[in-house]
Amino acid sequence: MEIIDPLAQAYAAQFSSPEDALLQELAAATQASHPHAHMLSGHVQGKFLEMLSCLLQPRRILEIGTFTGYSALCLAKGLLKDGKIHTIELRDEDASVAQANFNRSIDAGKIILHVGNALSIIPGLNETWDMVFIDADKVNYTQYYQLVLPLVRPGGLIVADNVLFRGQVLQSRPGGITGKNAKAIQEFNEYVQQDASVDKVLLTIRDGLLMIRKK
Repeated sequence: MEIIDPLAQAYAAQFSSPEDALLQELAAATQASHPHAHMLSGHVQGKFLEMLSCLLQPRRILEIGTFTGYSALCLAKGLLKDGKIHTIELRDEDASVAQANFNRSIDAGKIILHVGNALSIIPGLNETWDMVFIDADKVNYTQYYQLVLPLVRPGGLIVADNVLFRGQVLQSRPGGITGKNAKAIQEFNEYVQQDASVDKVLLTIRDGLLMIRKK
């Protein structure tokens, strides 16, 4: 199911600031060679993440799900001079590609890549997060949220990707959601909806972004 009209998406891209050269090359290479290229954040969503980071001016960002590094590079643009983004990727091959992309960036010194299971890695980072971007395996979204929320400072942001999950969550009547990933996303959305410790807004950007601000 196509959530966003392709013409509207193209129009949004036309009137958004362009990607820098590295992001353009990264996106093109991922589209050309990766079997799951649809997982890339892309131009409009990437620019939105960059603007959020620039507005927040974070010192510490956590990204769960690096893929080939596009979104981490966008988020790094808003970091303070002494800021760091910790990004976690489960798959060795994607992590290797991402690190090569990070090495080409002027923000390379601000990006710390971890390879492995995020649920195991996060507790050992010993950080307070200004911003968290969740874009990893959908079945663990609620666990990621429960794990990171106590580590986010008051006023900090959590942003979760794919919360419309290709429109499958719109079939929310009993028995309407069948896939395990869509079910997990629906459960995550409902969990956050009931959490009174945060403000939240679900945005129809790309495959859906849930913005969550800790009170």
